[in-house]
Amino acid sequence: MHLLKESIEFPNLFSGDIEVSRVAFTLFGKVDIYWYGILIAIGVVLAFSYAMKMAKKFGLIADNVFDTAFISVIAGFIGARAYYCIFYNLMNPESENKYNIITMFTKIHDGGLAIYGGVIIGVITALIVCRIKKSPLLPLLDLAAPAFLIGQAIGRWGNFINQECYGAPTAGSLPWGMTGTTIALDPIVVAAQTGNTEPVLVHPCFLYESLWCVVGLLLIHFVGRRVRKFDGEVFLYYVLWYGAGRGWIEGLRTDSLYAGSLKVSQVIAIASAVLAVIMIVYFRISAAKSEKALYADTELSKERLEAFAKKQVLEKENAAAKKAMKEAEKVMKAAKAPSILGDDENENNDDNSND
Repeated sequence: MHLLKESIEFPNLFSGDIEVSRVAFTLFGKVDIYWYGILIAIGVVLAFSYAMKMAKKFGLIADNVFDTAFISVIAGFIGARAYYCIFYNLMNPESENKYNIITMFTKIHDGGLAIYGGVIIGVITALIVCRIKKSPLLPLLDLAAPAFLIGQAIGRWGNFINQECYGAPTAGSLPWGMTGTTIALDPIVVAAQTGNTEPVLVHPCFLYESLWCVVGLLLIHFVGRRVRKFDGEVFLYYVLWYGAGRGWIEGLRTDSLYAGSLKVSQVIAIASAVLAVIMIVYFRISAAKSEKALYADTELSKERLEAFAKKQVLEKENAAAKKAMKEAEKVMKAAKAPSILGDDENENNDDNSND
C-alpha cells in the first residue's frame, strides 16, 4: 500500500492497490467536484430515466411523474442530510463540530447523507405534491421503488472511493476483505492490528449493499410488479427487501448513528421490514376479497393517459405549424427583398430587355 496517496486493496483477491481520490476534477482551479456527488447524480439520472420509461405501465403520466419526483428528490436530499446531522448531534452532544441549520448545508462536502431520512421526507413530499396535482400516490410509490434501488446501488460506490461505510475487521481470510490508507487509520482497525503482521481487512459493506440493491431491483422489476395485487405493494416489497438487507449490513458497520446503545438505521430497517410483511399479507387478503382493480387498469387512468397522448399530438402539430409558418415568412421576405440596384435600375433593365 502506498502511504503517500489514497489507495484501497483487496489483498486476498489480487495483488496491488487501487488508487482513489475523492475529487474527480476541479472547476476554474477553485471548486472541487467530488466523485461521491457525481455518482449520486448518475444514480438520480438513471432512476429518473427508468421511472419515465415505466410510468405508463403503472397508469401514470410521465410528465406528472417527473414533476413530482423532481420536487421529492430535492426534499429527499434535504431530509437525508437533516437525518444525519440530527443524530450526529445527539451522538456527540459535547462536540465543537455539531451541525446547525447553516453548517448542515455549508459542510455537506464533509459527507453525511442517511437514506432513511431521504426516503421518509421524499415520500411525505410526494404525498403533498400528489394531493395538489390530484394524482394517485400509491402507483407512484410502486414506480419509485425500483428507481430508489437504482440510485442506491450506484451511490454506494461513492462510499468506496471515500473509504467509508465499511464494516468491522474480518477473520482475515475473507476473499473480498478490504483495506485502505484511510481504513488503516481507523482506531478499531489499529487496535485489531496490534500483534498482527498481516494487514487487518474489513467488510466492504458498500459492496454488500450495492449488490443487495441490484438483486432487489431485478426481483422487483421482473417479479414484484407482475404479481402485485394492490397499489403500493411493490413499494412494500422495496421496504421489506432493503430493510432486511440493511438490518444485517448495518450490524457489520462501525460508523453507525446511535440513539443510546441502538443503531438507529438498523432499528428502522428491521422494524420497517417486519411492518412491510404484515402490510403485504393484510392488503393482499383485502385485495382478494374486494377484487379492486389496480390503478393502471381503471378507466380513470386510461382516460388520463389518452387525454395526455392527444395533448402531445396537438402540441407537436402546433409546433410543426408554427415552424412551417416561420419558414413561409422567410420565403416571402426573401421574395420581397429589394434589389441592391434599386427599383429604377430594375425598371430600366426591364425596358432595355424589351427593346
